[in-house]
Amino acid sequence: MRSARPRLGPRPPGLVPLLAALLTLALALAPLWSEAGTTAARAQSAEPATASAPVVLDGRTLFRIWGSRHLTAEQRSSTVNQRLEDAVASARPVSLEVRQSNNLPVLELNGRTLVTVTERDVPEGLEAREQAELWQRQLNQAIATAQRERSPEHLVRMLPVVLAILLGGLGLHVVLRRLWRRWYPKALAPLPTEGESSDRSSRFLLRSLLLLLQSGIWLGAAALVTNLFPLSRRLGAGLLEATRSWLEAPFLPLGARSYSLQDLVVLVLLFVALAQMVGLLQSLLRKRVLRYTGMSEGGQEAVAFVARYGLLLVGTLVLLQLWGLDLTSLTLFASVLGVGVGLGLQGISKNFLSGLIIIFERPIQVGDFVEIGDLQGSVESLGLRSTKVTTLDRVTIIVPNSEFLESRVINWSHGSPVSRLQVPVGVAYGSDTGAVREALIAACRDNPAVLKAPPPRVYFSSFGDSALNFTLLVWTREPRRQYEIVSDLNFRIEALLRERGITVPFPQRDLHLSTGNLRISLPPAIEAGLQALVERQRNEEP
Repeated sequence: MRSARPRLGPRPPGLVPLLAALLTLALALAPLWSEAGTTAARAQSAEPATASAPVVLDGRTLFRIWGSRHLTAEQRSSTVNQRLEDAVASARPVSLEVRQSNNLPVLELNGRTLVTVTERDVPEGLEAREQAELWQRQLNQAIATAQRERSPEHLVRMLPVVLAILLGGLGLHVVLRRLWRRWYPKALAPLPTEGESSDRSSRFLLRSLLLLLQSGIWLGAAALVTNLFPLSRRLGAGLLEATRSWLEAPFLPLGARSYSLQDLVVLVLLFVALAQMVGLLQSLLRKRVLRYTGMSEGGQEAVAFVARYGLLLVGTLVLLQLWGLDLTSLTLFASVLGVGVGLGLQGISKNFLSGLIIIFERPIQVGDFVEIGDLQGSVESLGLRSTKVTTLDRVTIIVPNSEFLESRVINWSHGSPVSRLQVPVGVAYGSDTGAVREALIAACRDNPAVLKAPPPRVYFSSFGDSALNFTLLVWTREPRRQYEIVSDLNFRIEALLRERGITVPFPQRDLHLSTGNLRISLPPAIEAGLQALVERQRNEEP
């Protein structure tokens, strides 16, 4: 019976196109946000009579009015809004009429002037009377809706709607999480260790994106529920307006313009998107391009390093220009920073320049097995300030780049990774030296880490005090395993020598004693005591 093949789910959308779309959208909206900030700044600095203000009822914006000769737009709108609220809150019927006064149409609410339609309030293509009648219809509809929403029946009717919205938000939340678990199962797993930096970064990004989407669902549900009731809608509109004003308030002057918190948030998001995109492009460059060029691992790391920081530099300049920042205003800051680097940051600048020399001169590369002082390990990554070296104990040590140029460094992998290892062996006097040589050579044949060319060699080193000393020389391409290779060879050599009856001696010393009297000098007090003891024993004898 053939087993049914499991059905494969839809292929998840690629992360690279998703990030590219987000970055493109952010770059496209950056000029609009910048222009919006400029418009807001101009509106704040403009004359009050030329600015407009909204007419709002229960959190809904009906239309906008402009300032007159004697009143600002805010003063006119606040008066209209207050009278509309009072009229809707009262239990009396509302009457809204259009009358003519001083050749201008006037909207009267319950016989009281509500607003006068001025020339600035009338757009092109309409007359003042037509504009007044249009506002009358909008106000009548808004007042009727406001009175209806204040009734208890409206509250009863909206309760099922609120429940449906909350259930819909919960359903979308669960569905989105299940889709995420299906498309990106690793995104919801615990974050990996520090060694898996790229995987850790992608998981963090996917988790953050899921959190943003889920937050957007609940924010949308909250907005829908808030929009159902007048009080909550009014409070929500006030909160949004206060938040917008707070975000758009300029507080950071740079050059000829002041920037708001909203501008800074946009800039930070653009930088985060730029860093993620540059990281992905660097990863694609390594995996899709450089690995097929035949370059060494260190050369690939150097090219990827230069490409990463070059793209970051160009992207940063482009983002600052799109953000509206005049880079000429940073000249003074750059000069001050240069003086600080020259005086107070000598160590950092020294390591920075050492990192550039290491990357381009390449005395050490990623993957090399190096020895610096009492430290031995493999180079994991090269940075501008420091280099990560993983020791044989699997401990990562951060080494400043200047130490690789100012101290003696043994690079076992530089040029050619082939290295020679020495294994000293001592056998007892009287052993067959030919058999010892054959045993040492035979011990190398079974070890895959020992190269066949150059072949292993055995040298008769010296006649020792207790043994005949030999030295076995072997070559390997894995210098980082030198201790393991020497240990395996010692195990094998001991077994082969034991099979052939060859003894590995231990240090021996011959002690020769001559016959005769041995005089020992003792202190006078001890000699007197011993003499008295001998005489007492003699007196006690029968």
